[in-house]
Amino acid sequence: MLRAILTAGAVLAALLAPATAHAEETGQDLPRLTDRHGRVLTLHGWNIEDKTHRGEEALTGITERHLRDLRAKGFDFARLLVFWDDLEPKPGQYSRSYLRKIERILDWAERYDVQVVIDAHQDVFGPAFGHRGIPEWATRTDGLPFTAHPDDWFAEYFEPAVQRAFTHLYEDADLRRAQAGMWRTLATRFAHHPAVLGYDLVNEPMGETRPGEDLATAARRIEREQLTPMYNRLADAVRPADRDAWVFVEPTPIVGEGVPTGLGRVDDPRVVYAPHFYNTAMEAGGDYDPGAGWIEAYERAVTAYPKRYRVPVVVGEWGPLNNALPHMNRFYRDAMASLGRYTSGWAGYVWCYGGGYCAADDTGALRTNKELTVEPYAQSVAGTVRSASYDAGSGVYRLTYRAAPHGSRVTILSLPPGTWRITAADTAHVLRHSPGRAWVLATPGSEVSVSVERG
Repeated sequence: MLRAILTAGAVLAALLAPATAHAEETGQDLPRLTDRHGRVLTLHGWNIEDKTHRGEEALTGITERHLRDLRAKGFDFARLLVFWDDLEPKPGQYSRSYLRKIERILDWAERYDVQVVIDAHQDVFGPAFGHRGIPEWATRTDGLPFTAHPDDWFAEYFEPAVQRAFTHLYEDADLRRAQAGMWRTLATRFAHHPAVLGYDLVNEPMGETRPGEDLATAARRIEREQLTPMYNRLADAVRPADRDAWVFVEPTPIVGEGVPTGLGRVDDPRVVYAPHFYNTAMEAGGDYDPGAGWIEAYERAVTAYPKRYRVPVVVGEWGPLNNALPHMNRFYRDAMASLGRYTSGWAGYVWCYGGGYCAADDTGALRTNKELTVEPYAQSVAGTVRSASYDAGSGVYRLTYRAAPHGSRVTILSLPPGTWRITAADTAHVLRHSPGRAWVLATPGSEVSVSVERG
């Protein structure tokens, strides 16, 4: 999550320039995410995590309730945080217990029809700096200093020891092999699990800045020269074990301020661009400014890479720290409209129960304004999507598509809690309609229109 360390005036003045293009045009014609059967997917969901427990207690903070409640609210997607330091506490020694705990969560996801992306998560590199992620045995600092910043943990990424640790991870041959081995282990274990959609190769990667570089310049260089080859290595590690899963690649968090990424091509047939959608002011607890042009600038910047390399987009994290401020209702409406224009889906941060970033309160009810993330959508479409839109004012969702000429004929709609009325054109009819789901059967090759509205 991006913090206020990035708010240097000279950088932000350039990044937050007013939009000059219509935001609704930026996401047109981007490739769509598909499942193993070729159906077009839309993902709405949340991150699920346990950053507190480790070792034998690792992942015990995630329970079946998380997956059951998430699905019951109308979401079909979870980005599951896992930590290399728990998976491989000693070089070459992988924790069977940790793998079983991951599998247990995936089994719950399968039970509730939630698709999962396994995220190799790191915060401030890892345990050597008081966080989670890359093991201490894989952390090399060359003796450079590190000072903790308890009130602004993101500032710790700019400590010399942390930056040097990233350089060694990217450049040292033995650490490259170890990271690839970690991913090979995960992919081999979970390649055939029905809940697994893909693998997020590293969370919010950072790197080492050079003298005289501003953050935008450093980010583009790190993405171009270090992250791109890393992603190619890790994709190559995954593929022999899992030929169908998507690999999710992230830019640095600097993209959150509207900086186009410097990432190059990842030579894999199933790549997803997976940026995060955070604003520095809101990350520091501030309110949304509807007139600042941030969402428009972000959308313009973040669609450049998928347009160039023809890959789908899934936003891996988003959501403000304080969702109850006066303009947050507007933020959620603007954000949902923007995400609907160019992404194949998103995962909010984070599905937990309480305050702060949590999606739900202690009773399980969605917290203020987070209910605006709940809307009907086409979970999977057996055909080519022509248009899909939800009007929050009228509460009406409309989908048009050309049904596939062969293969699956069933399109699945995901429905929030409540009573919904579903109508389909003459070329299709509603097979079943149950709480949380509807199935639409279409004539092969036909043009189909479906509408969903509250009953």
